[in-house]
Amino acid sequence: TPDPDSHDRTLAHSGTAKTQPPQRPQEPRGGLLMGRPFGVPVYVAPSWFLVAALITWVFGGQLDRVLPELGAARYLVSLFFAVAFYASVLVHELAHTVAALRFKLPVRRIQLQFFGGVSEIEKEAETPGREFVLAFVGPLLSLVLAGVFYAAMQPVEPGTVPGVLLAGLMISNLIVAAFNLLPGLPLDGGRMLRAIVWKITGKPMTGTIAAAWVGRALAVSVLIGLPWLTQSGALGSDAVDNVGMDTVMDALLAAILAAIIWTGAGNSLRMARLREHLPELRARTLTRRAVPVETDTPLSEALRRANAAGARALVVVDTDGNPLSLVREAAIVGVPEHRRPWVPVSGLAADLTDGMRVSAELAGEDLLDALRAAPATEYLVVEETGEIYGVLSAADVERAFVKAMARPS
Repeated sequence: TPDPDSHDRTLAHSGTAKTQPPQRPQEPRGGLLMGRPFGVPVYVAPSWFLVAALITWVFGGQLDRVLPELGAARYLVSLFFAVAFYASVLVHELAHTVAALRFKLPVRRIQLQFFGGVSEIEKEAETPGREFVLAFVGPLLSLVLAGVFYAAMQPVEPGTVPGVLLAGLMISNLIVAAFNLLPGLPLDGGRMLRAIVWKITGKPMTGTIAAAWVGRALAVSVLIGLPWLTQSGALGSDAVDNVGMDTVMDALLAAILAAIIWTGAGNSLRMARLREHLPELRARTLTRRAVPVETDTPLSEALRRANAAGARALVVVDTDGNPLSLVREAAIVGVPEHRRPWVPVSGLAADLTDGMRVSAELAGEDLLDALRAAPATEYLVVEETGEIYGVLSAADVERAFVKAMARPS
């Protein structure tokens, strides 16, 4: 099998560190599992408890001015508001999830975390129209929720706990909808902008680049503009001339929001480049030629056969030629040359499991998914008929992955 590095390397002298298949960027795992609506797990990240405590404290201070008769009970009301608000965020994310499942796009999970939620959709929409719908349904549901809370407010007396809660939930959902409609990645509005540019140019990567750079511009605008708007009184509060705790908190909030948007835009660009180059990763072209050897074959003899055949991998087989295990390249390097005639290949091999057999036809995301499902350093590549094609090294996949990602889009 063609290998760009095979002309100056042989199995007997090559070596590689233990590697894992290249990973796509993704959110860290963890958190509290809350349920599986529509079969999709919903997690609450540890950072949610921090923001819930912050919302409880801030909203509790607001309630003390509006409903001073509540006393300490205002913090219980504030905690209820924090939970209800994130329930609204969950509905927002479920809208994305339902749309993705409707378009037959797998959803890995939903995670509620600091400053909102994330729906991890594993594949990209096939058309710009579907991408637009997938992005728009979230803010649309937030607007619908704001309307529901507004309608529920009408028969309720304004100066009561239900009235304050409903008003807070209405305003917060309006803010969520408006913020997510801003036209920059990673926000929903950025995905909508990406879909529009994709539709106009016919190139999804062009749409991603445009929306990501608008997202970075938004990050800078938030970093500079949010503290200025707050201090100038443009957001409805009195202008503040001196620098106090409120000013510091505004600047900190702006910095966190700007960092989230900037980082998300960069991640969106990296994910788009990854998806663009993934089809270049093909098991058939990356597979090393292998020679079959029986279990009691000395390592020196196995290496002689491999080098004579121009192969770079060894497959241990039984007397009928059925594969049993793969000789690990790292293990070969660890055996001194003077001991190789007395070391059988079976002692250096890893037993084959179902996950270590991959089809020669795999490519792109399907190939990476297969390798991630069963992490190993080598994999047996087989034809559809079951015939041995060769051995795929995770190190070779990683090198090809890095080389593909380094090329300009």
